[in-house]
Amino acid sequence: MFQEFLALQNIDFQVKKGESWGIIGTNGSGKSTLLKLICGILKPYKGSVFVNGRIAPLIELGAGFDGELTARENVLLNGALMGYPEDFMRKQFDKIVDFAELWEFLDMPIKNYSSGMAARLGFAVATMVQPDILICDEVLSVGDYKFQEKCENRMKHMLESGTTLLYVSHSIDSVKNICSHALWLDKGYVKMCGSTKEVCAAYMSC
Repeated sequence: MFQEFLALQNIDFQVKKGESWGIIGTNGSGKSTLLKLICGILKPYKGSVFVNGRIAPLIELGAGFDGELTARENVLLNGALMGYPEDFMRKQFDKIVDFAELWEFLDMPIKNYSSGMAARLGFAVATMVQPDILICDEVLSVGDYKFQEKCENRMKHMLESGTTLLYVSHSIDSVKNICSHALWLDKGYVKMCGSTKEVCAAYMSC
């Protein structure tokens, strides 16, 4: 026995190349489900999702990491899962660890990392090469303020260079700081879609 539940219904929107979209809404609104559909992790029950370009997804903390392996080993593993050859990952290795600021903990198993440390490493690997589309789902909320600022600056630089961003966050200030467009989901439906300023203002006033 089960009861059918549709996490998203009648969603219809288009993101153009180089745009930055914040996806907002209360818990259970379907934000993460929408990102997983776009990434191809989930398949739509009805309708279609069309994506043009290479995606760098940051959907869940620790996704693609093996807790028993060290950070050093996981960087190579995560790169392989993203389709990069080992020699390429070794060339990028120092830049990744420098950005994550984890040299002291490089040979420690990931299972002993805090959520913030895992987020640092995941973000550093996902953004080591500029993707066509960067998808970020609330993973930076566990990091400290300085690292969040560092990540926001990298995302802004990537946007200036043509990357498309889909960004889920409960921090409206962060959405307003990074994104030019916003999509407000409410119980699986689109409540409002448009400029970040207008959508966030409506969301905060409800």
